[in-house]
Amino acid sequence: MTDNLFQGLFDTALTNTIAPGAFLLCVGVSLILGLLLCAMTLWRSHFSRSLAVTLAILPAVVCVVILMVNGNVGTGVAVAGAFNLVRFRSAPGSAREIGALFVAMGTGLITGMGYLGYGALFTLILGGAMMLYNALSLRPWAQNTPERTLHITIPEDLDYAGVFDPVLHQYARRYSLTQVKTTNMGSLFKLTYDLTLKDPSQEKRFIDQLRLRNGNLEISLGHQDTSAAAL
Repeated sequence: MTDNLFQGLFDTALTNTIAPGAFLLCVGVSLILGLLLCAMTLWRSHFSRSLAVTLAILPAVVCVVILMVNGNVGTGVAVAGAFNLVRFRSAPGSAREIGALFVAMGTGLITGMGYLGYGALFTLILGGAMMLYNALSLRPWAQNTPERTLHITIPEDLDYAGVFDPVLHQYARRYSLTQVKTTNMGSLFKLTYDLTLKDPSQEKRFIDQLRLRNGNLEISLGHQDTSAAAL
């Protein structure tokens, strides 16, 4: 019964079969290595929980994809095209959303190859791992840290070079301008700063002081969150 459950619907005499024990071993080791990679990559760095969870589960997803392809050129090309679709969600999506998309596409790949039992097993393992990682606070102090991401939208005729530096120097221990891009058909500039506040309780006063520099500003200040663009 177990052999039939984990046998592919489209298996032939020329098809390489995957033993359930080998499948579980590969996925288990990938999850362990994913946690290790997550810990080493994010050591002494600023990160969000969604990025940590995604880094921890991606090795297992890629492992299963390689197991399923297993030298099949046609399947490999199909998989490359399918996972290329993730880029359409990468720009606006968070790391957690991208990770969930990879898991869902991995599940579809397995069931599409005819391994229904492995598809169910993969869903239970990866779904349980994501629930566990999200329940565990990998960084319980994340919401209390003074690291912030500041977005300021300004008119195109305002020279932004150094205009906010006095306020940033007053309220931020460190800051850096990480991105400048145009918006609203080029009529506005959107500035993105990564900064560390000296006193998080002074957020409102900090925003008020920025507005005093120029009243025609749109300001957004939030906790630093490494999104899918960093993957």
